[in-house]
Amino acid sequence: MSNIPDCSEDVKRLFAAYIKDKGKAGADNAYSTSNWGGSSFDVVWVSNPSRETIKKTVLEIGTDYIFLVPTQAALYLHATNAKTGQTYSYLFSEPSRMGGIARPYPSWMGADHADDLQYVFGKPFSSPLGYWPRHRDVSSYIIAYWTNFAKTGGLNKGGQSVPTPWPQFTSTGHQYVEIHHDMNKDYVRQKMRIVMCISGPASYPTFPFQPQNKLLVHQMCSCSVDL
Repeated sequence: MSNIPDCSEDVKRLFAAYIKDKGKAGADNAYSTSNWGGSSFDVVWVSNPSRETIKKTVLEIGTDYIFLVPTQAALYLHATNAKTGQTYSYLFSEPSRMGGIARPYPSWMGADHADDLQYVFGKPFSSPLGYWPRHRDVSSYIIAYWTNFAKTGGLNKGGQSVPTPWPQFTSTGHQYVEIHHDMNKDYVRQKMRIVMCISGPASYPTFPFQPQNKLLVHQMCSCSVDL
């Protein structure tokens, strides 16, 4: 891949554009994520990264900043400060139907913005010719969780069978469910991209996001369900 130019500085400039009010030092600090004991966005880059790696890095920077970080900030705040309500988190990972050979998105793209909504409202059942059986599985899982919540205020009990118990999110356990067509108990995970996010409210003053950018509903690479 030696014919591909080194784009690392271009990627850093893109990252800096998201947080230009922090200045160069802030951008360098956030890009390396050294303050959180993690590795940089380009940790997987070799001397000549592939185009796919470059594209994935750019995608991660943009979606982490716009969607993941503000959502996780709200998630941790709710888990820490809620007096009565419980907090739940999920990652919707069913790949977009727009991805694959001869389609607009590459196969590694994953879920698109708001992709989960079609499954919430049962579109794979009402328009069956446009979906595969696995999509109906995803829809049935989501409908079961959401229906249980509507009936009981909980996700796991309410008359609808669910593929795996959905644990409550806490600021110490960091648990979330990954929603996918073949999900089972192994899809209960912890610490969603924690290096790129937060370890608690004490991190907020140094974290590179602005309060006005918080997107609190239907955040589509991850979402908290406020009970």
